[in-house]
Amino acid sequence: MQLSILRDTQPWQTMADEWNALLKDSASHVPFLRHEYLFSWWTNLGGGEWYTGELYIIVGRDEDGQLVGIAPFFLTQTDDKKSTLMLLGSHEISDYLDIIARPADLPAFIEAIFDHLDSPEAPAWQILDIYNVFESSPSTPLLKQAASHKGWECSSFSREDMQHCPIVALPGDWDTYLADIDKKQRHEIRRKIRRAQESEVAVRWYIVQDEDLLDNGIEELFRLMAQDDAKRAFLTEAMRQQMRAIIKIAFEHGWLQLAFLEVGGEKAAVYLNFDYDNRIWVYNSGIDTNFGAYSPGWVLVSYLLQWANEHGRQAFDFMRGSEDYKYRFGGVDRFIIRVKIERMNR
Repeated sequence: MQLSILRDTQPWQTMADEWNALLKDSASHVPFLRHEYLFSWWTNLGGGEWYTGELYIIVGRDEDGQLVGIAPFFLTQTDDKKSTLMLLGSHEISDYLDIIARPADLPAFIEAIFDHLDSPEAPAWQILDIYNVFESSPSTPLLKQAASHKGWECSSFSREDMQHCPIVALPGDWDTYLADIDKKQRHEIRRKIRRAQESEVAVRWYIVQDEDLLDNGIEELFRLMAQDDAKRAFLTEAMRQQMRAIIKIAFEHGWLQLAFLEVGGEKAAVYLNFDYDNRIWVYNSGIDTNFGAYSPGWVLVSYLLQWANEHGRQAFDFMRGSEDYKYRFGGVDRFIIRVKIERMNR
């Protein structure tokens, strides 16, 4: 396996097609590892999540020059002033991250990465800090094994500190889905949808599909998100710029699902999702509390689950967070972890 290092954006920018083709076959095929997503994240430094950093993408190719692995790293300094390699996407706004490689190539690629990082050609790094990797990812034991071979200290957080990522497997039929969830929740979904449909005030929902409506949709998303104190603090101008970029590239590449529920012509709820790899990835949301009597958030989630079943999506991934409503809609926990490796022998 031949390794090369990408340290500026120009050669990275030319890799989009082969990058995304490899991702489709990789052990962790998630939208946050798409070339366009990570390029946008780096361009905006995660909306202010990072202020400094150096690109350090490790690319692996076989003897025929075919791409077999990508370690999308960047080099930065953490608060304790240690030189640290992290995955592009870092951890604040990118729910799932990983090394990119086919399962069969992953062991050799990770060993090659660690051989390089132990060589004089590598930068003077001290910590390799990898966030938001699935607990079930084959990368996790391989990273620990490779670190052990080098005599480096490797730790990951205990289950109690892992982040919950509820997911709903979809049967492809709305009634079958409802039959599989808790009886009380099934009744609540039907009752709230019926109340919305029978309301004297018109209630409708839609997915933004017209590019001319996208900018307004983004601003309405921010307005509704900002009704929550924590989300209002999150939406700095830098973060708004980052989110605009992510939304527009997702729209351009065909994996955006920006959905609104309107009550009497006014936007009462929004869900920012990704419609990617035959599943829905729930990224963010906003609710206008003035319309609480209509339960707009629950109604919109219900409509989106119905849509996903009817359109053959295999799963509805609520992603990070253990909010109660995710389990009421049938979410089953998965976990993501953080793997931290410290070079001890230099």
